[in-house]
Amino acid sequence: MTFEQVVEAAVRVVEVVGAAIMVLGGLAALVGGIPRALRPDTRSTAYQAMRRNLGRAILLGLEVLIVADIIRTIVVEPTVESVLVLGAIVIIRVLLSFSLEVEMDGVWPWARWRAAGTSGATSVSD
Repeated sequence: MTFEQVVEAAVRVVEVVGAAIMVLGGLAALVGGIPRALRPDTRSTAYQAMRRNLGRAILLGLEVLIVADIIRTIVVEPTVESVLVLGAIVIIRVLLSFSLEVEMDGVWPWARWRAAGTSGATSVSD
């Protein structure tokens, strides 16, 4: 086996792991969310929790897939065209990840402190 074949096999394993994370994470979000949706006391928050867990699984899977693309491009196919394709793939996946985070949190990443209720300012009481 050549070095390129070993790296390509490793990339395939990483891709399978990334896809498995998304599939298994999606199933786990669904399986975990159904009982919450059926209980009256947690029904109102079940959808948001299931959606957040699904988003986390997708984000983690996308990050693993980006690793596979980077390895493949740098080690196996170091051409200008493959680097440009990698750049486009990474940009698309980063934008997708960014939009998923905004969708899950409901705020822009730079405004999370506002959503958390902390302003960072200290108050002085008399």
